[in-house]
Amino acid sequence: MNVVVVSNRVARVEADGPMAGGLAAALLPAVKSFGAVWVGSSGRTRKLASKDSFAEVEAFGKGALATVDLPESQYKGYYEGFSNSALWPALHSRADLIRSTEEDYACYREINAYMARALLRFCKPDATYWVQDYHFLALGAELRRLGVDQPIGFFLHTPWADRSSMICVPQHKNLVRAMLAYDLIGFQTDDDRHNFVDYLRNELRLAATDDGVTSEHGTCRFGTFPIGIDVDAFAARSAKAVTSSEVARLRQSLQGNKLVIGVDRVDYSKGLCNRMRAFDRLLTVQPNWKRQVRYVQIAVPSRGNIGPYKELQAELAATVGEINGRHGEIDWTPIRYLNKGFSQASLAGFYRSAQVGLVTPLHDGMNLVAKEYVAAQNPADPGMLVLSQFAGAAKELDTALLVNPHDIDAIAQRIATALRMSGDERRERWNAMMNTLRTHSVHAWFSEFVDALSTSRETLEPAAEPTLVPAVGGRTYVRRSVERFS
Repeated sequence: MNVVVVSNRVARVEADGPMAGGLAAALLPAVKSFGAVWVGSSGRTRKLASKDSFAEVEAFGKGALATVDLPESQYKGYYEGFSNSALWPALHSRADLIRSTEEDYACYREINAYMARALLRFCKPDATYWVQDYHFLALGAELRRLGVDQPIGFFLHTPWADRSSMICVPQHKNLVRAMLAYDLIGFQTDDDRHNFVDYLRNELRLAATDDGVTSEHGTCRFGTFPIGIDVDAFAARSAKAVTSSEVARLRQSLQGNKLVIGVDRVDYSKGLCNRMRAFDRLLTVQPNWKRQVRYVQIAVPSRGNIGPYKELQAELAATVGEINGRHGEIDWTPIRYLNKGFSQASLAGFYRSAQVGLVTPLHDGMNLVAKEYVAAQNPADPGMLVLSQFAGAAKELDTALLVNPHDIDAIAQRIATALRMSGDERRERWNAMMNTLRTHSVHAWFSEFVDALSTSRETLEPAAEPTLVPAVGGRTYVRRSVERFS
């Protein structure tokens, strides 16, 4: 099988690993070991006619990385416009931030069509296409329009919000109809899959079940495939990183203080302001922690040309200044706010140095930082993860300290609990989380999705009576309807 993975961007690889986390860090090891071709934007735009769509390819392990230069005239409307000003806020239940125009939607569809033409370069008889994330919801339909009959799957890395949020995108019906051209759609959690099925039933009036639906495009199946990480590789990276000069400088600068760490893109879905206010609350209610603990927040700049992101950047800077001004002393500052990115190697060492990992998004598809923090820990003396109950990772890492990210007092209390937790309890909780991470690694995620896609066109006989059966992906159980397929 010739697997072609498609995403908005292809990861940039440095000597010590990928520069970014998230999807990029997750896909690289799978592509390298599985032998897939990964296609995405080069990050460059050109004034090209549509017929000039092309990809440059370079070998990467057993696989290859291929890049496409996208057309300049449509890129801004596609990326800053529809993808991140309409879809992203809708998918993260922020309907109040949705900004959508017909011009931006047209750019989005045109870029999806442009990428489809580029992918014809890889259209071999045994090809299987696997499209990643919200930037390319319509790519499957565009490939079908070009006559591609090979299996095409789609995986959504973000949440799929409830119907009340999704219908706020003016073009929602056309877009979701296009999604049904995929043979298989994968979600991070059962909740996301159920929300999608609820949308199909109530907005498109389709007889959808938790397993799939039949539409004018044919059969489209659904499954839950929570993404993982390369656990052992990340653990080895963190053990090596503790000897680096950068990590040594961090530890020396703490002067014996305990470390709470957060690592996120600057995004309103990450709950960064609430997190900082919770640390402020901890120092106010339990002042004995002053000069005993510091909070380092790495906040990677993101989408700075979009209004809500500019406003958030200013709010974060003001919040940090206010808290440091209230609690700081001439030789001690409670919060270090680093508005820059670090390599995965450096982050692995930072995670291992932190007694608390603070991951409190308001709404997140999975959040691989949570999994990376756990994998990076010293088995003899692991730190503790404080995790939002609204991150997809909370469905798996249930021995973390789960918290409502809107509850400032509760976050402060969880931080204090993590800081005081005994070594025995921390090791017990950490071992349970590591067992889960090893069972559901990125390699398992990749293989399970590709295997499910390869069988997605098999005829499924409906049960005579509704029965409990394994869902696609083999991890959850759902009730199959007798009227699922016609």
